[in-house]
Formats: sequence, structure tokens, C-alpha cells
Amino acid sequence: MLAAYLPVLVFLALGVAVGLFFTAINGWLGPKRPSRIKSEPYECGLPSEVTSNFRFGISFYLIAMLFILFDIEVVFLYPVAVQLEAFGVFALIETIVFIALLFVAFVFVWRRGALEWR
Repeated sequence: MLAAYLPVLVFLALGVAVGLFFTAINGWLGPKRPSRIKSEPYECGLPSEVTSNFRFGISFYLIAMLFILFDIEVVFLYPVAVQLEAFGVFALIETIVFIALLFVAFVFVWRRGALEWR
């Protein structure tokens, strides 16, 4: 019973060892001259002087959600592509319908102007 968990424990130990190794090597080889400017956070190309009440436009979130939506839907094509022979012609037809619906949704979003950065 315990032998079945041995590969998991080995991978866990290797993962921890690699993480500790890279943390130690970073501390040993990393830069040693910190400054106030280097310590400031930098994110998304925005200057760090931006106040905490800065708000992104709704188009940023809309495009991000659309990207995630279409990206996740395309991931569903991978299992069908791997096992297409096992699924047969029905899966091929269903995949074509899925891609067609995905394309119609993309055209709808595009025509509505949701992909325009404002």
C-alpha cells in the first residue's frame, strides 16, 4: 500500500528540494545593492505613484473575461482531438457545431464592439 505513494513522495521531495535550491542560489547570486527605487512595486506598466482609488475601465475587465471564456472553450477541443477515432463521426460533427457556435459568439462580440479598447 505504501509503495503506491512512493512516486508521489519522491516528486514532492524533489519539488521542495528544487524550490529550496533556487531560493538559496538566488540569495547567494542575486543583487546585493537594494535601493528605494528598486524596492518599489511595478505592475502592469503603471507608475507606482498611482493612488489606491485608481480604477480600471470596464473594457479591461470585459476583454479579460472574453479572453478567458474563449480560451477555456477551446481547451475542450483537445480531448476530442486526442480520441477522435474512438468517438467516431458523431464527435466530429459535434466538434464542428461547437466551433461554429464559438465563431458565431466571437462575431457577435466583435460586432457589438466589445473587443474595441476604449
